[in-house]
Amino acid sequence: MVPRAGYELRAIEAYGLSKEISITNLKNTIKTLKGFKQAKAIIKEFQPDIVIGTGGYICGATISEAAKLGIPTMLHESNAFPGKAVKMLAKKTDTILVSFKDAIPRIKNAKKIVFTGTPVKNKKIDYTEEQRKEIIEKTGLKEGLPIVLIFGGSQGARRINEAVFDMIKNNYNKDYQIMWAAGPKQYDNIKEELERNNVNINSIKGVRIVPYIYNMEEMMNIADLIVARSGAMTVTEIANLGKASILVPLPNVSNDHQLYNAKALEKENAAKIILDKELNSDILSKTITEILNGNHAKTMGQNARKLETVDAEKIIYEEIEKLLKN
Repeated sequence: MVPRAGYELRAIEAYGLSKEISITNLKNTIKTLKGFKQAKAIIKEFQPDIVIGTGGYICGATISEAAKLGIPTMLHESNAFPGKAVKMLAKKTDTILVSFKDAIPRIKNAKKIVFTGTPVKNKKIDYTEEQRKEIIEKTGLKEGLPIVLIFGGSQGARRINEAVFDMIKNNYNKDYQIMWAAGPKQYDNIKEELERNNVNINSIKGVRIVPYIYNMEEMMNIADLIVARSGAMTVTEIANLGKASILVPLPNVSNDHQLYNAKALEKENAAKIILDKELNSDILSKTITEILNGNHAKTMGQNARKLETVDAEKIIYEEIEKLLKN
């Protein structure tokens, strides 16, 4: 993707390190140390004016070597709970940018921390009634019933998909419509399973199932409720668009950062969290119904806007300029 966009891509050896004592971990440690020399050589050759990292273990070598060479450094932490790399590099990095204010007290000994938010693709759009009607019709849904948008990332989320599949099988969605992006691989399995039950995937009343949503900005804007994982970009977009949400944090990720991202919305009464291990069709259906009844979805959406970040790209650019001037 990077070369296709017109930029040069250089690679170094870098691995996430574990406290576990094993031959594999020892080998990865040696390879990662080798990556420091590789990063230094690339930086010396390229001679950048500034080096910017976005967290992750690859930043360890790159930011460290840039700092040693006296080059201005910057990190952007998109999660509410900072990763190990950001914490370890805090002293060395000139400026740390964060997406969530909750992350600030969790980063110790930093020279400078700035709340910027995360640059995201999908923006809030105030459609006219006619435009909204056109989008709904194009999607294959109907006006009049609330729309629940469900997705689990570009590849889908198996646990969410299983719960939604059972909801549809039991006809739980009588009072709302579902727009469900199941993921390319899992879509085919769902289609086959429905066919075994003599159900055409394209003719389920009040349900539209697709492998991937290409007009995500439109769908997020017209949805009344969003069900999704809680990656940093998803949570940021939900806040910026002012949408009620049910978040199912991806388990077994570093520092449970998706859970902390979701909690940032939950504490504002803007989202409901369902843990992955507790998710099933009954719990999901009940939570959807509770939110859509009364005025809850609208109130939650308004609360989500409290975490809205405006002009993240502009603020980040201004911080880059400040650092370069200094």
